[in-house]
This record gives sequence, structure tokens and C-alpha cells, in this order.
Amino acid sequence: MQTIWKENGTSSRGSKERGESLWLQEEYRYTQDNVKIARSTLMEKINTDVAVIGGGLAGILTAYLLQERGLSVVVLECNEVGSGMTKNTTAKITSQHGLIYDKLLNCKGEERAWEYAMANQKAIEMYEEIIKSNQIDCEFERLPNYIYSKENERKIRQEVEAAKRLGLPAELTRETTLPFTVKAAIRFDQQAQFHPLKFLDAIAKMLTIYEHTRITEVRDDGTILTEQGSVRAKSVVVATHYPFINVPGFYFLKLHQERYYLSALEGCYDGNRVRLDGMYLDADPQGYSLRNYKDLVIFGAVNHRSGEYKPKDAYQRIEDAARHYYPEAKLKYIWSNQDCMTPDSIPYIGRYSANTPNIYVATGFNQWGMSSSMVSAMIISDMITGKNNEYRKVFYPRRLMLSGSRKMLQDAGVITNSLLLEHLKIPRDNLKDINVGQAGIVNRGGQKYGVYRETDDRYYFISTKCPHLGCSLEWNQNELTWDCPCHGSRFDYRGRLINNPAMRDVFDACQRKKR
Repeated sequence: MQTIWKENGTSSRGSKERGESLWLQEEYRYTQDNVKIARSTLMEKINTDVAVIGGGLAGILTAYLLQERGLSVVVLECNEVGSGMTKNTTAKITSQHGLIYDKLLNCKGEERAWEYAMANQKAIEMYEEIIKSNQIDCEFERLPNYIYSKENERKIRQEVEAAKRLGLPAELTRETTLPFTVKAAIRFDQQAQFHPLKFLDAIAKMLTIYEHTRITEVRDDGTILTEQGSVRAKSVVVATHYPFINVPGFYFLKLHQERYYLSALEGCYDGNRVRLDGMYLDADPQGYSLRNYKDLVIFGAVNHRSGEYKPKDAYQRIEDAARHYYPEAKLKYIWSNQDCMTPDSIPYIGRYSANTPNIYVATGFNQWGMSSSMVSAMIISDMITGKNNEYRKVFYPRRLMLSGSRKMLQDAGVITNSLLLEHLKIPRDNLKDINVGQAGIVNRGGQKYGVYRETDDRYYFISTKCPHLGCSLEWNQNELTWDCPCHGSRFDYRGRLINNPAMRDVFDACQRKKR
């Protein structure tokens, strides 16, 4: 028996984002009896066929499919079900993931491109099947999905040809219901959208879930230790957004995270404006994402690597863009999301490593978490139950990354620079020059600290060394957080953990101090 991961230190239970999403604010999350489900913390030793780590959509769907096949399954969640990235999604369920199919055909070949396409098409069908069989009210709608371009018709045409070659429902069009004109768009019919938390809560009610259960150790024999109890499982699924076990697997070398900003607008259709007929995304990564939810328009924009503090005005930029295209609308909600990105734009789904045959991973969804969560659940549930899955090879976690080698080199450069910056301990600011509501890097008593100034005489000091692998944290003025540019761990200005792969706070050096 070998320990493959063990945590040292303590962690808080997470903290609120600067802006909570539409899905949290528009709908209260109650059972049919209007009583919020209270789930217990694991306090004992238990045995199970499968332990799923992570109570987001990928983990809950995997647990559901395995339970449907007669296995005993428990879900371990360090906070609450749906408290991670699932709550911040645009909730589009589609096989149309940007301009990906022309790229896949050229870089991976027709067989692997077909596997990717059909797996994601199957995911849409699986959602509909589960929703109908369980009579889940989650505003599930079949609608067209569009990828558009304001400037480059040639790329759209290439993608249409690639998608049709793979048997996907693709059409070229110039007609859209967007509030601006486009050169061309690719349309996929019979895609879907829904309310992700209504769906998640309905499925979660059928499962055995332990919340506020923080894992302290994972062993290769399937033993999982938590703060109060333990689980012995025949199989373990790591569905924690970013994998927290560094070795084996080495996912920190082949993943980075990116942030994306969203808003919900009301009053967009009060005049004569045409209602959106489906879901839209710009082929340009810096373009716009749009979809309806009831009478609201979800409007997304501004994409950047986590830990890169530019643009400093991300929320202002998305608000300005929304007002430009919907001047009659009111900004009702604004929030952000974070996605794990792989070098070749394909998720990692399968066995965690060659040395851990009974541990599985689902990560790297590249902004397409809804369909990828279902694909993960299908593939991993088949693997655990010994059933062949015809789509699994393209998602193989240890695949050759020739098509993503350039991005891997860029990521390696970011990591190297950040580690050097932390090692050199070069402060950039003077404490007296930091304005209220802002932060900086200072030298205090011969040590390097990140400091946030809350009021004239109240400061919060943190260690700038990320507890994951030691990279130097950077200040994110958009959300008042300290973010890691290497792997995307995030902390609030007090040093409390928001996003993994880090597993603990940075409280060792961040006690409140006054001037």
C-alpha cells in the first residue's frame, strides 16, 4: 500500500466569489418540500465499490451512472454539491466546441475526430434521456448552437466541411438573431441548454453524498482518509475540476486555467428586438457568448489566463459591451468562471496514471463542461464496469501531445518565470502607496508579502507563495483575489482558498495587521 497524495496543513471551507451567478441568485435551491437538503460530513469508516471525489456535474453524473448499474457509490465533496465551477457555467450542452473539428481532423485524424464528435453528440442524448426518465424540471430545451465570425468566412466554411465529414448536423448560414452582423456562422441543430443546478440537485438527491468532507490522504489501494472518517473503495474517481494529486499523473505539466466573465441582462426584448433563436459563440476567443434564460440574455466576454491580471477592467469591459449591443437592457447579474485548458483542446478522461489502475480522472474540459461532464461519466462508468466504450481513445490521458506542444512550451515558460519570481523575492510596491481597495507586493521585515488594503488603516497580508507548487501569486483587481498564473489556484484577499489545485489556505503569513 502506497500513499499517492497526502495533505499537510488546514484549509477553510471556501469563500464567496465577488459576484454570484444567475443560477444561484435567480432560483432558490430547495427540494420539492421547500427544505434545503442537509447532508452529513463523513465521520466513520465505510466500504464502497466506488468513491467519487468531487460534487460537481462530472462527479455527480459519474456516480449516478455507476449506481444505475448496481454498484455502491459515495460522493465526497469538501464544500457543498455544485459549489465549484458548475454553478458558474453558461449551461450550453453542445458538440460544437468552437472551430475544433477541422483542427482535430488535421492533427488527430478522422477516427479520433469522429470519436470526439460522437461522444459529445451522445452526451446531449444522455441528458435528455435522464431528464425524461426522472421527470426533472430544469428548463431543458433543444435549440440550435452557432459559432459565428465577424471577419473570417473561410474558417467557418472549413469547419462546416469538417463537421459534415464527421456526420455532425452542421450548416453554413449568414442569418442570425444576434444584435450585430456577421460574415458567416456554422449552425448545429438539436443542441441543448438547461438550468444546471436544478438538474444537478435532482440527480444528487438520488445519491449518497458526504459534504464538508475534506480529504487528507489518498492511497493507491483505494483508501481515502478524511478529517473525520475514511473510505475503502475498489475504484476511485477524481472529478475535482483540477486534479489535486500531482504525482503520479503530472497533470500540472499539461493543464492551465483560464477565466471568463459573464453577465445576465434583463429588458433586452422590451422593444422590437428579435429574440435569440439559440446559443451563440464567437470563433474569436475574445468575442462574445450569448444565450437566453427565460427573459434574460446571458452575455459572456473577456477571456484570460488565471493569474494574469490583465485586463484589469474585465467586469467593466463586459458591462460596456453589453450596453453597446443591448442599450435598453439592465445589468442584473455579473460573475465569472474558470476552466481547465489542455494543450490540444481535448479533455483527459480515463485512468489517472499507469501506476494507479483503479483511480480515474476527468478534467481539462476546455470551456465545455456540460457535454464533457457527461462524456466523462459515460466513459469512466464503462471502464469501471468492464464495458467497452467506442469513444474513449481520443480522451486517453497519456496520449501524445504533438498538436499541443507549442502550448505546453508556453505553459512551461509561465511556470518557470513564476517560480523564479517567487524565489528572487523582489517586492514591487511600497505599503504607503497602496490605495484603499487595491493590493501590491511589499517587503516587510525582510519577507515578501502580498498585501490588500481594505481601509485606511486595515491591511491583509498573505504569503505570495502558492501552496500547490510554489509559484508566485498575482493580484486580480477584477475580483479582489490572489491567483496563481501557473495552475490557477485562487485565494481571496484574506488568503482563503477559492479554487484548486491548491488544497489549503495561505494563512501562515496572512494575519490581519494594522498600519
